[in-house]
Amino acid sequence: MTTLTLPLQVDLKHVYLSDEQFYQLCIANPDLNIERSAKGVLIFMVPVGGDSGRREAGFIIDLGLWNRQTKLGEVFSSSTIFKLPSGGDRSPDAAWVELSRWKALTPEQRQKFPPIAPDFVIELRSRTDSLAMLQEKMQEYMDSGVKLGWLFNPQDQQVEIYRQGQVKEVLSLPTQLSGESVLPEFSLQVDLFTDD
Repeated sequence: MTTLTLPLQVDLKHVYLSDEQFYQLCIANPDLNIERSAKGVLIFMVPVGGDSGRREAGFIIDLGLWNRQTKLGEVFSSSTIFKLPSGGDRSPDAAWVELSRWKALTPEQRQKFPPIAPDFVIELRSRTDSLAMLQEKMQEYMDSGVKLGWLFNPQDQQVEIYRQGQVKEVLSLPTQLSGESVLPEFSLQVDLFTDD
C-alpha cells in the first residue's frame, strides 16, 4: 500500500484550494491524515502500524522530556499540521518550535494550522512510505527554514540528518545524535531498529 497523491491544480482552470478550504477539508475529514505539498499536491497518509507508532511515540517522549527540563520551546505530535512559508501544509512525526517564535503567533494562529516552520523535525519512514517522498518532504522543511531534521529509515538501518544550508549527512545505526545548537544538550541514542 502506498500514499495517494492528488494534484490540486487543473491545467486549464487553475483550480486551487485556498488555505481556508484546505483547513475545512481537514476538519470535515478528521479520520484522514491529509497534507499538502508546496506544489499544491494533496497527500493522503496511510496510518502507521504498531512498530512505527511505538517508535514515533518514543521519539516524542525523549524530545518532550528534554523540553520539559529546558523549557526552551514547544513539542508537537504528528497530528499537528504546520503551514510552511514555502506553501506546504505538513505534519512531521515530531516537531519542536523555539518558545519566543511560538509565543509570537496569535491565539488564532496557534489554534488552526500554525503558520510557522518548526525549528526541528523528525520523520520516521514506515513500511508503506516511499523514501523519495520523505526526502522531498525533508527538503521542503529545509526550504521553509527548518534548522535541523532527522529522517529515520528503519528499512536501511540509517538516519539522514538535514541541516539548514548544508548537504544531508547519512549515518548507519546504531548512532548517537546531537541536537546541536538547535536543541542544546539534547542527545538521542538510536540503536538498530528491530521488530520486537
